[in-house]
Amino acid sequence: MDALEALRTRRSHRAYRPDPVPREALEQMVDCGRLAATAINIQPWQFVVVTARDTLKQLADATDHGKFIVQAGACIVVFCDEGKYYLEDGSAAIQNILVAGRALGVDTCWVAGDKKAYCPTIRDMLGLPESYRLIGLIAAGYATDSPNPPKKPLAEVLHWERYGGK
Repeated sequence: MDALEALRTRRSHRAYRPDPVPREALEQMVDCGRLAATAINIQPWQFVVVTARDTLKQLADATDHGKFIVQAGACIVVFCDEGKYYLEDGSAAIQNILVAGRALGVDTCWVAGDKKAYCPTIRDMLGLPESYRLIGLIAAGYATDSPNPPKKPLAEVLHWERYGGK
């Protein structure tokens, strides 16, 4: 699948078969994450791939809107060392991982991290130093749902030269 098709067809899935995701697919997804755009090439990220069922359950239980993580074959947890652009850098990495997953036939869903009360719990659970901030958790696996939420038309969000109002 080419990049434009992956971007156009990527969706957030919240129901999964418990099938394992091949290690090679997870490595390729994380590799695409580490190649994301990063402010002044700081590359502040660390990625923890979780496949153990008990740890997936602990991650799911810790979140407020990620209970479905326990169903997924894996969870890629993205952290960034705290700095001026940690959130932008980590978000770019997550977007790359989501699109790479789609291209590889792995369904995903981004679960919020930064500013959530459970951030320190997950950081400590996975053994990262205190300077690292949780950017997000990515459920990865093979979905049993087929979401297709409506997207705003391009004409509603695209403006040339300056904002034109609605």
